[in-house]
Amino acid sequence: MSDDEAGRIRALAEILRDYDLDAVRLRIGETEYELVGREPAPAGAIVVTPGTNGTSSPPAAAAGEVAAAGPPPNVKRVTAPVVGVYYAAPSPGAEPFVSVGARVVPGQVLCILEAMKLMNEITSEFAGVVSRVIPENGQLVSLGDDLFWIEP
Repeated sequence: MSDDEAGRIRALAEILRDYDLDAVRLRIGETEYELVGREPAPAGAIVVTPGTNGTSSPPAAAAGEVAAAGPPPNVKRVTAPVVGVYYAAPSPGAEPFVSVGARVVPGQVLCILEAMKLMNEITSEFAGVVSRVIPENGQLVSLGDDLFWIEP
């Protein structure tokens, strides 16, 4: 790692800390930098680290048993494009945008992710039937976490 790259990473870490952000991503040319802030694990918590083959298993309490098993081969995954709080409905007490068994079309709103006080509507890129809704309402999701599984 060059001194220039190390300086960029330090600057991103400072931005993450100074603005109390969950994550920050920066692309310079072909290089993309991403830093994700994590709360320290509570005492007695199980921490999962990558294995020797570069993969890791998510803890069942955080990702759910379903996500640990992975989707069947024909399933299309809708993942979180940002770190944020997952909301299944447009407002408290309202019907969820979609539920298991719902037929969806491309562009249809599936949920809202609140990130930095902004409400981001997450839409489907796929047509099909929702076979799984992974997060619980109000749950914090990380960048790339599975939100929905859609079967054609």
